[in-house]
Amino acid sequence: MLNKIDLNIVESEFFLKYQSWFSSSRIGYLLVFIAGAILPLAFSPVNFYLIALLSPAVLLFSFLFVTPQRAAWLGWWFGMGFFGVGVSWGFVAIYVFGLSSVFVSAVLTFIGISLMATFIALQGYVSVLFIRKFNIENKIITLLIVFPLFWLLLEWFRGWFLTGFPWISLGYSQTGSVLSGYAAVLGVYGISWLTALSSSLLLVAFLFKNKKSIFVLVGVMAIWLGGYFLSLVEWTEATGEPLKVSLVQGNVEQINKWDPNHFEKRKQRYLSLTREHWDSDLILWPENSLTVFHHQLKESLLKPLAKEAKKNNTGIILGLPVLDLETKEYFSSLMAINNSVKDSSQIQFYHKSHLVPFGEYVPLESLFRGLITFFDLPMSGFTPGKYDQKLLTAAGQKIAPTICYEDAFGEDLIRFLPEATLLMNASNNAWYGDSFAPHQHLQISQMRALETGRDMMRVTTNGVSALIDYKGNIVSLSPQFKAHVVTGLVQPRSGSTPYVRRGNLLILLLVLFGLVGSVVFSRVT
Repeated sequence: MLNKIDLNIVESEFFLKYQSWFSSSRIGYLLVFIAGAILPLAFSPVNFYLIALLSPAVLLFSFLFVTPQRAAWLGWWFGMGFFGVGVSWGFVAIYVFGLSSVFVSAVLTFIGISLMATFIALQGYVSVLFIRKFNIENKIITLLIVFPLFWLLLEWFRGWFLTGFPWISLGYSQTGSVLSGYAAVLGVYGISWLTALSSSLLLVAFLFKNKKSIFVLVGVMAIWLGGYFLSLVEWTEATGEPLKVSLVQGNVEQINKWDPNHFEKRKQRYLSLTREHWDSDLILWPENSLTVFHHQLKESLLKPLAKEAKKNNTGIILGLPVLDLETKEYFSSLMAINNSVKDSSQIQFYHKSHLVPFGEYVPLESLFRGLITFFDLPMSGFTPGKYDQKLLTAAGQKIAPTICYEDAFGEDLIRFLPEATLLMNASNNAWYGDSFAPHQHLQISQMRALETGRDMMRVTTNGVSALIDYKGNIVSLSPQFKAHVVTGLVQPRSGSTPYVRRGNLLILLLVLFGLVGSVVFSRVT
């Protein structure tokens, strides 16, 4: 691809040494696969966020030497390494808890990873189509524009296409870096773009062997300093007094969670842990902590619990399924018992609106239902709740609710803001065992707190449960695989961040103008 080597930019021997690796040798596939496989280490629980600068640079470097078709394969192998390690927990969910065979679990996991890797393959193809139109120096300039923009665009598309899978977007890796300061303005996708842009700039600084490298490095420093100064901005303000909150982590085994023979034991565990913390203003239980329909528990459990909570001046939000007796549809729901209303029977519901495909509902049900054991799980027939539901009220606060996977969709959450003063996520992450998934999900919740300028209360079945402040810092954290109650203070807040007001609009406009500008540039150069 690079026919002429400008020695003022790079050493020709250096390029020639590696050109054959990426342009024709299988070694190139191995190198990008390894680069992708180490990228999940930038995310929680390892949190070595600098890897998110180095790993994409290897992929981008490989694109310098190849045709669009070859770049697509390089991108696919990078994606297989990235998602193969990063979302390997999918196999655990399907095999261990979905009761499928090793073969079926491996095949389904491979298909899912391959589909996600295709997004990075597409990025490689279109990036090189742009890059190869320029001479050497303009190719370097184009890399700075095209590669980060297509990374951003395809991440956003992955988070939307077929209901979306926005897991381990590159921006999540930066919750512990100064780039997190951009979250309140550009959201997670904006941080993904800035991370990829920083990676591109560092590669260019490496390729240039003259004073130009200094200017490029200054650009990287400017991006990161900008994040630091933005992190000092107080976009929201405290309102009212802090609340004492308790998150009840019951540590219920997923394998028998829906077994009615174990229900009484689970119920008593949550009740006993709750009664030890009646001095809290608000108590939260995780997603489907009760696995019996609301109408079946209303008289025997929920009304007495509401009276007990009101007596102790404590609000409760708990997870349970709700059946519509008329339509026979059932929902994965949160029920709020509000201690601030006069009538203790007044309760609120939030029905989960963004369901997990195949886990909570089966697309093309007539085709897939009965085909594989995993598709016949007892909780795989939920109906999505309406998008325009009201937020929950408890302990005198308006709370933006999300159930499990929903908080991976930042633009969905902001529909509750700026009215909400607190965020909550109730999750059943026992599906994923001792894998990366619970830690990655915690990092997602940190990003939602950063984007909205609100404290986040995250309660899970068996860990990791946490209280997160409005700057994305973890204030209190539970151990995994133990019955535990996280207790601490949260501060209600008011006001709007730029992200709450605009969502992803600003960053999508950046993609549009950047790519249109690149096309125009390619035609006039």
